[in-house]
Amino acid sequence: MNIPAKVQAHKLSANAALCEPGFNPVSGDSPAIEVMTDFSRIPAVTVSPGVPIGEANARMISRGVRLLMVTGDDGQVLGLITARDILGEKPLQLTQVRGVKREDLTVNDLMTAIGSVDTLYLTDVMKVRVSDIVHALKQLGRQHILVEDVDQASGLPRVRGIFSATQIGRQLGVPVLTFELAQTFAEIEAVLARS
Repeated sequence: MNIPAKVQAHKLSANAALCEPGFNPVSGDSPAIEVMTDFSRIPAVTVSPGVPIGEANARMISRGVRLLMVTGDDGQVLGLITARDILGEKPLQLTQVRGVKREDLTVNDLMTAIGSVDTLYLTDVMKVRVSDIVHALKQLGRQHILVEDVDQASGLPRVRGIFSATQIGRQLGVPVLTFELAQTFAEIEAVLARS
């Protein structure tokens, strides 16, 4: 193997340990941007509206997320679908009303259309703290909230990122293991009160 002259290989130090994955520790007073999943750095996990909900759920599991951005063929955001949408009562209600099987339901049947999705502007996010985002999520009764900015090249609006109560909880050191919003926010607020 030819190694470029500017790069010098060496033997691993005898006392080297593995780097542990994790997140930067944050507190309620940390800048909110520190807990935003930035789609300019981490690609959004997407799904088409015609995909069966079982396949969408499998995609969430394989990617370790609880939300998929629903996009059209042109890449335009049509809405979003969450694990709660797929695993909650909504599919059961639809199967009973429509007289169909659960496996016949698609993302389009359960997704929240973009016109009903709450968003924040990136310019506002840059001015607030983590505790402000937690408060906004709680007030809206949402697990997630999108962040919008303007694409510099096209001048068009775009989804720049997302805030997730689960992600914020992890970064605060709260093991969030439930879909129950009240419990999630109670755990996060308890940590914020201590910090």
